[in-house]
Amino acid sequence: MDTLVSSRTWRQGRLTDDSVTHEELPAAAHDTDTLVWVDLLEPTASDLGEIAAELGLPPTAVEDALGPKERPKLIRHESHLFFTVYAIDPGYALGSLRLSRISGWMMPHALVTIRLDDRFDMGEVVRRWDENPELLAAGAGALAHGLMDVVVDGHFHAIGTMDETLEDLEDTLFEDKPTGAAFARQVYSLRKDLVALRRIVLPMREVVNGLLRHPASDVPALRPWYDDLYDHVLRATEWTESLRDLVTSAFETNLSLTDARLNTIMKKLAAWAAIIAVPTAITGWFGQNIPYPGFSAPLGLWLSVVLIVIGVGVLYGVFKRQDWI
Repeated sequence: MDTLVSSRTWRQGRLTDDSVTHEELPAAAHDTDTLVWVDLLEPTASDLGEIAAELGLPPTAVEDALGPKERPKLIRHESHLFFTVYAIDPGYALGSLRLSRISGWMMPHALVTIRLDDRFDMGEVVRRWDENPELLAAGAGALAHGLMDVVVDGHFHAIGTMDETLEDLEDTLFEDKPTGAAFARQVYSLRKDLVALRRIVLPMREVVNGLLRHPASDVPALRPWYDDLYDHVLRATEWTESLRDLVTSAFETNLSLTDARLNTIMKKLAAWAAIIAVPTAITGWFGQNIPYPGFSAPLGLWLSVVLIVIGVGVLYGVFKRQDWI
């Protein structure tokens, strides 16, 4: 079967086979002394149906694994536990949040992982299993924990990147210059990524909590590990919620600062218009074709100059004191 890309078996936490064939899978999965992991990449409905039948799983297991646009979830069946989670591409950058869906069938002594694309690195999951071989003696719950731990760490990495991006945006926000359309576009992209991230992070509480209460995971050896994992999920959830609030505040603050800058500009324009109106008014007065003090004499010129200087100076001083210019 081309979709079966990785497989392993353990006994008492010790690796016994790193390449389980399709023919060996049913016997290994039903051996209570053996722990089995099988990884399927882009399987078809017929491929999954065949494996489900060999493992004694109902046909609904195939529908759960291949259903489109599923949210992260955990469903308890009589014969197995089904879960769906989403990992984040480790190369995340602003505006390029890519998700990788991983589903799984969890039985007391077996875990079947189903990936719909190859963006998620299962090698990191295997490495964590190898780091704690004694934990694998606890059963399939240890395999599920290693997988969830890598997924949640990926969530933390993306959230941390978003936090750093938000800090950069905040520095730009309070610079003494207009932010412009590029800033608004960055804030919008960050907010959009956060909304998508929130959809996959929040349900993880239910998934991990369900795994924690499952008999395959609720064993003394695994309890501390799942408690720690659940704490990480809660922290990721709280961090995501706080970032969403901060992004909203940054967007609203940008609008407020833009309005404040516009008001400042309008005050300065009004102040300079008032100052310019002084010489305009005085020269208009002295431009009348009627006799007045200094009419058709040098006195009129000097009188108008003095009045302009005094009027402009007084207005400039008043506006400067009021911080209008």
